[in-house]
Amino acid sequence: MVERFIRKHDGEFRKKELWEKLPKKMMYQTYDFLMNYLLYSNKISIDAERKIGWVFYPKKVKQDLKYEHLFWEKPRRAKV
Repeated sequence: MVERFIRKHDGEFRKKELWEKLPKKMMYQTYDFLMNYLLYSNKISIDAERKIGWVFYPKKVKQDLKYEHLFWEKPRRAKV
């Protein structure tokens, strides 16, 4: 619920404003824990105005990726 709300309102609210505008209420401690998780997993960012934005778009990165050969592959087993 929180992730969808942040994606929809990308860069509009600060942390407390976002908590107050959530469609369903939750305890602030739970919300704070979730926000820390999203921040440290690099799914959200906080700009200079302290507004929260969604930055995790894995499908878009794969579409725009030109250097696919640079990614790690599973090691191949040597034939004996």
